[in-house]
Formats: sequence, C-alpha cells, structure tokens
Amino acid sequence: MRKDDMASISLKKVISVSIILLFLMGISVMAVSSKVKNVKIILSDGYEMNVLTTKEKVSDILNENHIILLPEENVLPGIENNISDNKTIRISKEDISNIKITEISQTSADITVEQILNENYNNVVEKIIVEQTNIPFETETKDYSNGSSSKKEVVKRNGIDGKKDTTFKIKYQDDVEISRNEISSVVTKQPVNKIVEIRANEIVSRDTVNRASQVAVQASASGNSLASRVEGMTPVVKTLNASAYTASTCGKSPNSPGYGVTSCGARASAWCTVAAGGSYPIGTIIYIPYFANKPNGGWFIVQDRGGAISNNKIDIYMNTYNDCIQFGRRNLECYIYQF
Repeated sequence: MRKDDMASISLKKVISVSIILLFLMGISVMAVSSKVKNVKIILSDGYEMNVLTTKEKVSDILNENHIILLPEENVLPGIENNISDNKTIRISKEDISNIKITEISQTSADITVEQILNENYNNVVEKIIVEQTNIPFETETKDYSNGSSSKKEVVKRNGIDGKKDTTFKIKYQDDVEISRNEISSVVTKQPVNKIVEIRANEIVSRDTVNRASQVAVQASASGNSLASRVEGMTPVVKTLNASAYTASTCGKSPNSPGYGVTSCGARASAWCTVAAGGSYPIGTIIYIPYFANKPNGGWFIVQDRGGAISNNKIDIYMNTYNDCIQFGRRNLECYIYQF
C-alpha cells in the first residue's frame, strides 16, 4: 500500500472518531440541560402523586401526566408558570389567594404575614379603617320595697349606649382580609347607665277610697276649709316618706325678708304647710290619717319645695326644731287630691 493511501485511511479514522466524540458530547449536553426532576402533584381531592419529568412548565407537566383541570379548579403555580423550587403542583377548588397563603404557611411554622406579603404577590392593599362600636350601658337597680311581697319596677332613667372609635390597619389580598392591627381606640361618648327602682306595689281597695271620701265629708262638715275644697273628689292613695322642717332649718337668717316664707310666696304655717316634689302642684291637698288628732285634723296643702324633696317624699312644716327632731322620719299613708 502506498503512503498516500495510508494517510487517507488515517485521516478518515480521525474524522470518524471526531464525529463520534461530538455526538457523545451533544448527548451529554442534552442530558444536563434536561435534568430529570421528581415533582409532587396534589389533586383537589387530596390525592398525591410523584412523577419524574424533565419539563419545567406546569401545563407541560400536567399534559405529560394526562391531568386535565376542571372549570372550578385552580392550580399553584399558575398554569403558564414554571415549577417552583418546592417541586410541588397543587390543584384545588379554593380561591387562588387562599391557596398561596396556605402553601406558604405550611412551609414553616414561623412564617409571618409580612413574609407572605413579601413574596411579590399581586393585589395586596393596605387600608386604615375606623370602626365605630357601641359601649353597652349598665343597669343600676335600687330596692326600696322594704321586703314587700308585691313589688314593681320603676325606670327612673333610661340607659344610653356609649360610642367608641377604633382605628385599624388592615391588609387585603385580592379583597380578602389577611391581617388586622389595632392602632388606637377612643371613647367618643360615655354610656349612661339605666336606673331602675324596685318599689312596693300600692294596692288601694274600694273601701279605702270610700273611707277617704267619708273623712273629707266629715271634715268639711266640721268646718275644715281644705276638706271642703276636695269634697266629692277621689284621692290617690300613696305611702310617702315624711320628714319635718321649720324656718330655722331653711338656711335663712331670722332677719332675712324671706325667713319663714314658702317658695309660692305664702308664709309657712304649722299643721298646714307641706313641701313636696314637682309632680305635686302647688295647691295640692294631702290628708294624712296619722295626724287626724292634730289641730288640722290631718289636712295639709302643698305650698313649698325643697332641694332634697323627691316625688316620693314630703316635708311637713312644724313650729320648732324640737318638734322636727321628735317627729324624725317615717313612712305615712297619704290621700292626695290634685286639681
């Protein structure tokens, strides 16, 4: 064989070996670029499957495994996204925002809302919201029934709820609230407590009313001018808490022009003048059986007021301070005639 022929054969061998080496290198490059991955797919019914794939795109991996999304199903990562670092595809019928939060929350027990929001998710909005809420009023109950078996509740003051403004910083993702922090709270209106008094029921029989009428007739016949004015009227019978006062206990000097003068302008008179609450008009006549043996026969007229006199109390004018002390304070049956 000639040297030229031998050289030609050697060249062909070199070229053939080079082509084989290039082919093998191409296969290696393809293998490296198409690295096989183990991907977990979690279906909407909770079933989990592990698949081997060289695909990166979620849709390609699902198609490769013959998985078709139903209209009501969502997938994370998105159908057109590449597989994420956790190599997991989750299919769910939940809202996509809830899927995102759930997936991240399950990644670490120490995950925070701030970390979730830093994952570059879209549609995260932060708002400052002021919410007004009611502060319920409380009910104060005062028992003045003195152990009576028959009682009634009297509302002396209605309750009113208060108001409170609370400011929150709220974060929403796709219109779903994901965090709420209270910034401040201010009471704008204090509540007003309801006041209820428990009192004994005043049961007035027909005999009591008839007896009151007879007393008025008899007193009128005896010349009592107050009794004659109410003859034929039907009184309201109540038990009132009675105390006594005199001119020296009214806080005025004996040299004062108003000393011993009632709020209606009349001069106070023992066994005649009574101070009563505003629900009893000046001129209201009251018969008190307890004083039936007194000079007035138990007949009084409302001529005065007092700062401490409520509608359930009366203050009877007496001549001296000693008389007032001896009388003290007591509950008395009263027959009230209002014009």
